[in-house]
Amino acid sequence: MAKKKSVYICQSCGSVSPKWIGKCPECGAWSSYVEEMPQDEITSSAKIRDVQPLLLGSIRGLEVDRTVTGIGELDQVLGGGFVKGSVVLVGGEPGIGKSTIMLQVAGILGTRGAKILYASGEESPSQIKMRAERLGIETDKLSILATNSLEDILTAADRDKFEYIVADSVQTIASEELSSAPGTVGQVKHVTYRMVEAAKQKGITTLIVGQVTKDGYIAGPKVLEHLVDTVLYFEGDYSRGIRILRSVKNRFGPTNEVGLFEMSSQGLLECPDGGLLGSTKSDAPGKVLVPVMEGTRAFLVELQSLVTPTYFQFSRRNANGFDTNRLNMLIAVLDKKGGLNLGASDIYLNIAGGIKITETSADLAVCAAIVSSFREKPVRTDTVFIGEVGLTGETRNVANIKNRLTEAVKFGIKRAYLPEKIDFDGKLDIIPVKNISDFLDKF
Repeated sequence: MAKKKSVYICQSCGSVSPKWIGKCPECGAWSSYVEEMPQDEITSSAKIRDVQPLLLGSIRGLEVDRTVTGIGELDQVLGGGFVKGSVVLVGGEPGIGKSTIMLQVAGILGTRGAKILYASGEESPSQIKMRAERLGIETDKLSILATNSLEDILTAADRDKFEYIVADSVQTIASEELSSAPGTVGQVKHVTYRMVEAAKQKGITTLIVGQVTKDGYIAGPKVLEHLVDTVLYFEGDYSRGIRILRSVKNRFGPTNEVGLFEMSSQGLLECPDGGLLGSTKSDAPGKVLVPVMEGTRAFLVELQSLVTPTYFQFSRRNANGFDTNRLNMLIAVLDKKGGLNLGASDIYLNIAGGIKITETSADLAVCAAIVSSFREKPVRTDTVFIGEVGLTGETRNVANIKNRLTEAVKFGIKRAYLPEKIDFDGKLDIIPVKNISDFLDKF
C-alpha cells in the first residue's frame, strides 16, 4: 500500500497546503501551518454503518480497577492509583524529577510481576541503568527501549504484551507517517493520539512525560491535554528539594489534588505535610502561618513578609507565590482602612516551600505578616490567620474552615484569628475580627 502523503493545515482558517508555508495566503497568519495526515475521501458509495444508540438505563456502570503504585502521595493525586488503560501525562521543568518518579513507579510495578516498557528518546539504556541502580531498582520485568520512533514502541508493546508503557518524552518521539521533526506540533499531536488509541484498544496503562515551555505549560498543542485522561504537573522549590505534584485534570478522580515529595539521592521520597512550614520555631517579625486548601487537603503554610523604608521615588511591591495585584490591594486596604502609612515602604512577600497560593483565604495572613514586619512585632508561632479581606476592610469567611483548623491543631496551633466565632471541637482559642480596624486593635 502506498504511503499517504501528509498535508499542512492552517490552524487559524483551516486552509490546506501540500507543503509548509510561512504565511497563510487566506488569513495572513504566520507560522500557522501544521503537518497532519489527510483524511480518507468520503465517496457516495461509502458503506452506511448501522449504529444503535443505547438507553442510559441499560448501560452497566464501569468497574474501575485501580492499581496502587505504593507511593502514597502519588496515589493521592491519582485518586487511588492507576486505572487500567488510562493515559497519564506528567509535565514539569527540566530536572524536577519527572523521569525519576516514572522509573520509580516502573520499578515498583515490576517487582509485583507487571510487564513494563520504558521507552526513552532522551537517554541511552546505560544511562537509565545508572539511575535505576542509584534508586535501588532491581526487577526482570522492566524492559528498556531507547528509540525516537513511535512505530518501534507500538510494535514492541504489541509483540511482548506489555501492561504498562512509559514514554519519556513525547516531544522526542516521532512517527514515520509524518516527515516533520520530533517535537513539532503535528508530531506531538499525532504521537499522542496514536498512543491513546493503543492504550484504549489494548488496555495498556500509558505514562507520558511532557516537556514544558518557558511559561510552565506542556509544550505542544492544547489538544495534547484533552486527549489524555490525567494531567499532572510538577512544581517545586529547588533550594529545599521540595516537589509538589499537582493534578489539573483527572477523568477518574478529583482535580487539584497535590502530593508532596522531597528530592534525595534515593530519588523522590514522600514528604510529610510539615515540609512546607520551614523553620517555624523562629519568632522573627513578619512570619505567620495560614492553612490553605489544595484539592481536598489542607496544608499549613508559612508566609514571610519584609517591610523596609524605600530609597527610591516609587516604593517596590514584590510577591513570590502570591498574586502581586492582590498584594497591592491588601496594602491599599491597610493604608486606607487601617491607618498605616505604607506608601513610603518597600514590601516583599514570600510563600515558603515553593507553593503558590491562589485562594483568598490567605488575605488576613498576608495583612498580619505585613503589619508584623512594619511594627517589628513578632507573631506567636502557635497562631494562624484565616479570612478574606474586602476592599471596604471587612473580613469574610472561607470554605472548609473546620478542615483548615483541624490541620492547624495537628501542628500545635492554639490560637486562630477568624472573621467570626465558630464552634470547633478542639483546644483552640478563636479570636473573631470583623474588619481591618478591629484586627489591628486585637493584633
